[in-house]
Amino acid sequence: MNNKLDNALRFHQDALSLLSRRQEVLASNIANADTPDYLARDIDFSAKLQQATARNQAVNGPVNLTRTSAAHIPAVAHHDVELLYRVPDQPAADGNTVNMDRERINFADNNIKYQSELTFLGGEIKKMMNVINQG
Repeated sequence: MNNKLDNALRFHQDALSLLSRRQEVLASNIANADTPDYLARDIDFSAKLQQATARNQAVNGPVNLTRTSAAHIPAVAHHDVELLYRVPDQPAADGNTVNMDRERINFADNNIKYQSELTFLGGEIKKMMNVINQG
């Protein structure tokens, strides 16, 4: 039973972990907006989430497939995220590549995605609770 719940919620777990890590990176960029020679960083969220989904499907098969034996290998979430450097639109004289307008937009966009993912996760949990209570 636990494996089925874990598999059903793994996508949300990976998405929330990546969004949380990206929020930390964006906050670091904003905090260092006035630091000379600071290079803005970011995570390619879409690519990393596709990798996590593909890795999960490679281990577990299609999303609907369930483990039928305790000997099957469970999916493992990997959150080793490679940080990328941003290419500046217009580099500052002090070498700082943080563009505050871009950082604020990305920060707000990432926050909306995080809140949406929490809402989706809450919906999944409510559906599971309905099945358990009515089952």
